[in-house]
Amino acid sequence: MTPLLELRNGTKAYRGVPAVSDVTFTLEPGEVHALLGENGAGKSTLTKMLAGVVAPTSGEIFLAGQKVTLTTPSDALAHGIAMVYQETSLVPSLTVAQNIYLSDDRTFHRLRGLYIAGQQFLQSLNFNVDPTALVEALGAGQKQMVEIARAVHHNAKVIIFDEPTATLTPEEKYQFFALVERLRDRGVSIIFISHALEEALEISDRVTILRDGQHVLTARTAELDREKIVRAMVGRSLTDQLYGDSHDRKVRSAGRKVLSVQNLSMGKIVRNTSFSVFSGQVTGVFGLIGSGRTEAAKVVSGVMKRDVFHGGQVRLDGRPVRYRVPRPAVRDGIIYVTEDRKLEGFFETMSIAENIYMGAMAGGQTKSATISMGEMRRIATEWTEALSVRAINNDARVIELSGGNQQKVVVAKALVQKPKLVIFDEPTRGVDVGAIAEIHQLINRLADDGVAVMVISSYLPEILHISDRILVCRQGRIVEEFVGTQADEETIMYAAVH
Repeated sequence: MTPLLELRNGTKAYRGVPAVSDVTFTLEPGEVHALLGENGAGKSTLTKMLAGVVAPTSGEIFLAGQKVTLTTPSDALAHGIAMVYQETSLVPSLTVAQNIYLSDDRTFHRLRGLYIAGQQFLQSLNFNVDPTALVEALGAGQKQMVEIARAVHHNAKVIIFDEPTATLTPEEKYQFFALVERLRDRGVSIIFISHALEEALEISDRVTILRDGQHVLTARTAELDREKIVRAMVGRSLTDQLYGDSHDRKVRSAGRKVLSVQNLSMGKIVRNTSFSVFSGQVTGVFGLIGSGRTEAAKVVSGVMKRDVFHGGQVRLDGRPVRYRVPRPAVRDGIIYVTEDRKLEGFFETMSIAENIYMGAMAGGQTKSATISMGEMRRIATEWTEALSVRAINNDARVIELSGGNQQKVVVAKALVQKPKLVIFDEPTRGVDVGAIAEIHQLINRLADDGVAVMVISSYLPEILHISDRILVCRQGRIVEEFVGTQADEETIMYAAVH
């Protein structure tokens, strides 16, 4: 059978260093093909060559046996290839419906008709998103749904999904997988990039694994299991380092009460929620998208403002605080590590070293008020080595890194400030299995050192594996609290939805 899409001996080099080296990749008609590998393995670079985002340094692309040249994403779309990016590429100032129908050829659109069509289309995909809402007001999960809807709307023959489920709740993932099945039944071919190996094993027909920009393995999914995939990805076994039996581990006892939140309210999103965070413990927070978990954390850290009247009270080490901007919160030792790294996490035009040094300056951890290049290089080297950030050098721009390495830079930029309370919002989103283990070890070390740690995550195995206490958020409130070893996925999910 002639492959629907083929990359032959594809190589892409940046500054002379290959991100993908001599890789051949094929996609069959009506196939779901999982593309796996560690952060920096070249997955996104390979798919961006197929989607016309970047041009191969060498190699050829064939579509249905015919050689094609894809110089721009619009060229790829004209050939029936659409891509849903890991970092959303929506227009923030437009509504959901306007983003979905943005590339339609009509000169004028009646807004009312556009919203009606958008509502019907989103409902057909089982996506609960308001078509009249501005994209900039949406959470990361809902933005991802709009990206997926836009790709499906183009009726593409090939759809590339780059980490599509990273910000989705279990229910939304179920709807997404049902959508993939419907697309496959219609003959659409799908390339699926994911760090959730169970998802790849569940939904794919074939699996291709890259390591350090080179092809390692392509096989039918039925021939593989999680252990074989992990060994091919990282060259070693990580079974014992990831989500083992949470009941076997020791729960840390609570230290002093670092943060106390009482009756916190912000509009209709956060409603009279109360909780506490203690030093020397990891407090996990689970909730569905829209439950108010992220917004409550942003109010605590000064990113958002609580209600002026009856907004509740926030106490840090027993002292009432009310932050209107993040700067005084950072000075007081509260650090919020965002879930949306591209929009809020780093300065994309700056280098790795400059980003980390900016964090140190913001936290008052530099030796002088002026910029010291020697100190910048020292701090950057210390943290890139501690977090195993993979890049050409510390002068590389953060935007040039893979998604997982960008996340490590965001974490380094936060922890260099030596906080007393760290709030991680989806810390392992878009991160490979090797880096997940590293980030979990880092979080555990922080708690062991007496830092108060709060982890917000949509992935239940992560919450169960890493948390000493688990808080469940629903409809803007904390509704349940569990000891880390006394809960299971079913109990937590029941509390989150009922």
